[in-house]
Amino acid sequence: MAPEIDQQFKPLAPTAYRIRSDEDEALYMQQKLCRRRCIKCCGCFTALFLILAVVLLVLAFTVFHIKDPVIRMNSVTLQHLNLTTSTATVLADVSVKNPNAVAFRYGNSTTIVYYREERVGEGTIPHGKAKARRTQRMNMTMYIMLDKIFSAPSYGNDSSSGALPMSTFTKLSGRVKILKISKKNVVVQMNCTLTYNVMSQAIQDKKSCRSRVNL
Repeated sequence: MAPEIDQQFKPLAPTAYRIRSDEDEALYMQQKLCRRRCIKCCGCFTALFLILAVVLLVLAFTVFHIKDPVIRMNSVTLQHLNLTTSTATVLADVSVKNPNAVAFRYGNSTTIVYYREERVGEGTIPHGKAKARRTQRMNMTMYIMLDKIFSAPSYGNDSSSGALPMSTFTKLSGRVKILKISKKNVVVQMNCTLTYNVMSQAIQDKKSCRSRVNL
């Protein structure tokens, strides 16, 4: 009579198959570890990229954002009046305010003096620079031709009233440059109105100055 075979008995896997399975499992774990490292590296690079983007965005709205310079005429003083040569010398205190993080460089500029609509004199602002977030102050000498004022049709009425309405126009051209990343050419124009007192021979009532920036 043939011996009975145990139905629950399972033959052991061949040795070569077990070795192959161990190698596959080790390879799988190594690939899994590599994937984790790749994910971590990608995450780090993404975080660095986002941080760099935020920093550049902040710089774009702060340091790299170029603001418009401001020019002001703080005071105007009559220095000398020569009736023999029909000339007058006027000293103006002018300031250039630079709100940027780098210097504002400007070239030679001219201020034109008007009596009503007649051009009667001019002055020159020498080239220079306003340092970062600073205000550059300077004195400008203007020379006025009195004969042009005396020959104006409205001079008689204005001198009788004791006040001569005057105005000035200043044009300042320059450039703001941040490294080689950002630069901006700026033209600042300023119009001022003032009054010359005939009796006191003084410039007074500097009513207003309006500035405009052209790019």
